[in-house]
Amino acid sequence: APVPLEGTSIISQLVGPFIPVPGRPVVLSLSGTWQGTAQLMRSIDGGITLHPVTIGGFAWGRYTANACEPVWEEQESGAQLHLDIALTSGSINYRIAQ
Repeated sequence: APVPLEGTSIISQLVGPFIPVPGRPVVLSLSGTWQGTAQLMRSIDGGITLHPVTIGGFAWGRYTANACEPVWEEQESGAQLHLDIALTSGSINYRIAQ
């Protein structure tokens, strides 16, 4: 399994990459006392272009509160996941792992 992407942020920032193993669930954990959004992003070109993940054309992997759940299952080798954190206040702890 890849090394988890984890940390704490008190500012808005893009964190990553996390390079998942294809065919296995990716679990996202968010905790802390924070307000804002955290959006899972995907790239297939080394992080140059980032797209928010969607399912059936609808936004997916977008959070405004603490969570701990499987959020994605990558099928393409070499794809990267990032977390776009947009805080308005507080401190968020994040972890992306398999």
